[in-house]
Amino acid sequence: MTDPPSRTLALRVVTMPRETNQYGTIFGGVILSYIDQAGFVEARTHGNHRWVTASIDRVDFHAPVHLGDIVSFYTSTERTGTTSVTVKVCVEAERYENRKTVGVTEATITLVAVDAAGKPIPFGESCSI
Repeated sequence: MTDPPSRTLALRVVTMPRETNQYGTIFGGVILSYIDQAGFVEARTHGNHRWVTASIDRVDFHAPVHLGDIVSFYTSTERTGTTSVTVKVCVEAERYENRKTVGVTEATITLVAVDAAGKPIPFGESCSI
């Protein structure tokens, strides 16, 4: 897995029993939800707007996340448009047993700034949240 040259820790969580499947690993959907949240945290650095997820590119899981792992979500802005931001999210898990860090997955997520009616707006326009 390759990391972007400049990245920010957007989110860090400890995995819990309610998030595990019968094999003791975390459901992929849980990680996807956190990827979405981390993308929002990065988008917010571009403006205090309502940010909604427009798309998440392909997500391949390279390693499982286990119960008790500390999972870190690193973000970097890849592109800004008039109304959207594309964010790279790299996910790493620090293993509970030995504190080794492994790359888990990465994704590219696009978020759009919208007004109260849900219409895309340019970053420069104000938006009441």
